[in-house]
Amino acid sequence: MAVNGERADAVIVGARCAGSATAVALARAGRKVIAVDSARFPSPVVSTHLLWPGGLAELAGIGALERVEALGAPRLPVAAVAVPGITASGRYSPVGGVDYAMCVRRTGLDLALVETAREAGAEVREGARVVGLLRAGGGGGGSDKGDGSDKGDGSDRDGRVTGVVVRERDGRTYEIHSPVVVGADGRRSTVARLAGAGPPYLSGPDGRACYYAYFDDPHPELRPVAAQWRQGRELGTAFPCDGDLTLVLLMPPDSRAGDFRGDPGREYDRTIAELLPGLHARLAGCTRRSKVFGAAHLESFFRRSAGPGWALAGDSGHFKDPVTAQGIRDAVRFGRLLGETLAEAIGAGADDAAVDRAVAAWQRRRDRECLETFHWTARMGRADPVGPLDVEMHRALRADPALMTAFLDVYSRTVRPGQALTLRRLAGWTARALLRPGTDRYGLLRYVGVTIRELRSERHTTARLLNGTSPAGPLRGPPEAGSPEGFPADR
Repeated sequence: MAVNGERADAVIVGARCAGSATAVALARAGRKVIAVDSARFPSPVVSTHLLWPGGLAELAGIGALERVEALGAPRLPVAAVAVPGITASGRYSPVGGVDYAMCVRRTGLDLALVETAREAGAEVREGARVVGLLRAGGGGGGSDKGDGSDKGDGSDRDGRVTGVVVRERDGRTYEIHSPVVVGADGRRSTVARLAGAGPPYLSGPDGRACYYAYFDDPHPELRPVAAQWRQGRELGTAFPCDGDLTLVLLMPPDSRAGDFRGDPGREYDRTIAELLPGLHARLAGCTRRSKVFGAAHLESFFRRSAGPGWALAGDSGHFKDPVTAQGIRDAVRFGRLLGETLAEAIGAGADDAAVDRAVAAWQRRRDRECLETFHWTARMGRADPVGPLDVEMHRALRADPALMTAFLDVYSRTVRPGQALTLRRLAGWTARALLRPGTDRYGLLRYVGVTIRELRSERHTTARLLNGTSPAGPLRGPPEAGSPEGFPADR
């Protein structure tokens, strides 16, 4: 039974990247924030945890970068991408003064974010689990019993969300009342289910699975480099990280997930040794120091993320294939923006309508900024075999440092995917590939045709959502600097 309730200006469920960023913004604006998380930090979580300069700039924006850098992960100012016979490397443009990437293990990263939130004035309660939502009129909004008894179809008709029911590990249960509840509790969000967020309004299966482990790294000359190799349909990366380790991530086609069942370590090691010779050479003299962590059969999506008295931040509301490493950046950025938006609305007197308008406007901004990157990431994750167009692109990247930087800046979100992969460049690479002896010309032209149709379909989908068929309403907003008409600035 719930004991005496308490009040807060905002309750945040989940205190990792999105939740801590939301809490920081609210607390710095003088709002009373309570964040609850079932974990006790430091706490591991499956994540590939690479941050491009744009992501590190977002950490700086909430005041966490110095604390994160103190964890000891090396700066990675150089990126290298390789297909058989061709390696291109380059550097990033600075974002907010940051011109390097970093790979930071989540145990340290998440703790640093929690500490930043507490320093800002937020209360973070660890080992506490939300088991229900409070509703206007006394409705409980469902409960999370862990036995499948709750179907999670609590909808707007059940009443406005007005708080949460929390259960501590010792069994003590209590209520927290608040004008807004933010779910920042991951892809399988309890808040999304209990609030009635419903199925995604844009989604698709990811083409690659993820398996990673940590290696010791006796190669100091390679520790400033984040590197990727593609061979056939396989993709592998080596990202030096904290603890004098290197994260080695494999992203095989999702159809190969069955090969990793039973003994994932064996298939992981075999894939490196037999299918990714470039990565195998990079790891000469290295020893695997951890078990293999993995995830497969993932789905990318946009889910309704704003409703009466509730919002969904981070992976709770929007998830992209990990292949482009955008998750942490977006969680921190849109967590911060949500907190800033709510702080202003709550400061106006916690009027329910003002809060609801604020979270709806925030969702529209998130979708507007993320749609093109969502589609680009889906293409990057298709697990297509390396083909002649890939080879020509890598030749061009190797020959033109400015072009390489432009492509890297897509990952930082300071260059739109469509600004880097233009139809003119696509046509030029296609023409060069067609002239090379041995090219399967029919296969290449068919692939290019499919790619062009996909690009057109993506633009159609984006235009449809921009014009108002998303649950958030029309996504169009004021013109953004550097944004062509009809497409948002994706930064």
